[in-house]
Amino acid sequence: MEDVEPVVLLGFSDEHLNQLDRAFPATKITARGNRVKILGPESEVDAVKEILEEMIGLAKRNGQIQQSDLSTLLALANKTEGNDSAIWSPPEDPDIGDTILHTFTGEAITAKTPGQRAIVKASEQNDILFAIGPAGTGKTYTSVALAVRALKERKVKKIILARPAVEAGENLGFLPGDLKEKIDPYLRPLYDALEEMIEFDKLEFQLAKNIIEIAPLAYMRGRTLNNAFVILDEAQNATNTQMKMFLTRIGFNSRAIITGDVTQTDLPKRHQSGLVSIQKILQDIKGISFTYLDQNDVVRHKLVRDIIDAYEKFENKEDN
Repeated sequence: MEDVEPVVLLGFSDEHLNQLDRAFPATKITARGNRVKILGPESEVDAVKEILEEMIGLAKRNGQIQQSDLSTLLALANKTEGNDSAIWSPPEDPDIGDTILHTFTGEAITAKTPGQRAIVKASEQNDILFAIGPAGTGKTYTSVALAVRALKERKVKKIILARPAVEAGENLGFLPGDLKEKIDPYLRPLYDALEEMIEFDKLEFQLAKNIIEIAPLAYMRGRTLNNAFVILDEAQNATNTQMKMFLTRIGFNSRAIITGDVTQTDLPKRHQSGLVSIQKILQDIKGISFTYLDQNDVVRHKLVRDIIDAYEKFENKEDN
């Protein structure tokens, strides 16, 4: 554990270690020097070992472990009963194969959850990927990271990021400014993701030269998108006609990721979400993949997962 300070791994006053202890009551976890002793049922021992390995990786990559990181790892742990014990020493070089790219400050951007890892894997194997799941699961951020990596590796010549400019309870006409100023707030999350990954001056240059293009979905009409990594974000707000229009824009040596949450459409009731119907239309086409994320992939504040669960229970009760 030469590259990781014990206080980073175990937490101040052993708060991380204590959190692990509470999560695995049948297992005793003690730390001495660079060794961690784990005594308990086999399945819990294996789960704790996996979590500790993930924690080591986070500490080495980010220099810290946040409580929300550990909470996410614990939520993903599969606990079953068995009998065994183990003494575990952290690997000298933990697997960092989930790293997508490094930012301009050197920080590693990684796939943190099974759903995000599935996006990375499916994107490598398919030209068109649909990533569907609730808010906070990192669909957009992971997709933008994959696009930036492809651009850096010169696998594509440009990145195109699109979003439907749908009024979520607001009226565009009453917003101040010209058309660009009215639309920019809808595209802001895409700018935010890019600004974390690309140095400001370089990003400004790439935006000015249309190497990276961020635009409303309507601007894609009539175009052919060659040699591009194309992302359609918030696709639940695209109609069937818009979805067909977008997908038929994709040209040679291009790949696309379409992200969205089918439970949060802002379309008028008379319009069906293109993201809902497309799952039936394209499900059997080779080269197109559908990846589904759930509340276990949420990487925002720990309460976000509880909020999603509460809404699902309420909506299920309403349907019944």
